[in-house]
Amino acid sequence: MTRMQANLVLLLAAAIWGGGFVAQSVAMDKIGPFWFVGLRFAIAALAVLPFALAEQKRIGSKPTMRQMGSFVLVGTALFGGAITQQIGLVTTTVTNSSFLTGLYVVFVPVISILLFQRFPHWIIWPVALMALVGIFLLSGGNLQAISTGDLWSILCAVFWALQIVLAGHFVGGSGRPLALSATQFATCAILAIALGLAFEPLTLAAVQGSLAEILYVGLVSSGLAFVLQVIGQRYTTAPQAAIFLSSEALFGAFFGALLLGETLPASGYAGCALIFAAMLVVELVPELLKRRSSPRLAD
Repeated sequence: MTRMQANLVLLLAAAIWGGGFVAQSVAMDKIGPFWFVGLRFAIAALAVLPFALAEQKRIGSKPTMRQMGSFVLVGTALFGGAITQQIGLVTTTVTNSSFLTGLYVVFVPVISILLFQRFPHWIIWPVALMALVGIFLLSGGNLQAISTGDLWSILCAVFWALQIVLAGHFVGGSGRPLALSATQFATCAILAIALGLAFEPLTLAAVQGSLAEILYVGLVSSGLAFVLQVIGQRYTTAPQAAIFLSSEALFGAFFGALLLGETLPASGYAGCALIFAAMLVVELVPELLKRRSSPRLAD
């Protein structure tokens, strides 16, 4: 897979996540966040497990204990991002949540430096700022009063950034994207269900009432989109992945307007243009600079 193809795969994952914001928001009227996250990722783990086993058979060996430990670490970061996002959606809008979650575009290069001393291409910094401004304009440029849900969404961005960095690091070292996906889903499901048993009541009516949303988010937003993310990150860098994944705010605002009646302000169109420009710049500039610096072939 080329870097461009990988980034298009990440763009598809972002589009799926954008649609998932609507299902996640609607479900909060019927079921608690811990149970929703737990059931969604349990379904995702079961859906991906056969493919992970096929991957193991193709490779000819099981993941090592060290690899499994690293996959569980990714799953713990995934749980942090998923549950804080879900709790935030109880008291904030889909548009605000998608904007604030998009802050991970700034956190990813910082965490990459802190954890692995990986300094990104210099173009990442202005492009990250472009994407962040675009996401802000997409929200209308006005988060009047920061709600509790907004604060949860900001914390969510930190966990998502950590998950993106760790997933990119460990999938490259293991070469097992499906094993990583299945393990991180199972880890997230176990943690969420354990906390749900401790803190949230659950009724059959609540599960039935939110079943469509659980199935969509479990099979599509989780089972498919997170696998696409892990596969795409094998062939691109974490900061570039963050830029493309940040377009989920664009798709989240679009689906929020289409399905929930949330309005896209005039400034939102400028935000869409900035996000699109950021994706083009991060894709084209490094390649153009690389070609310019390469020595010309002698005649």
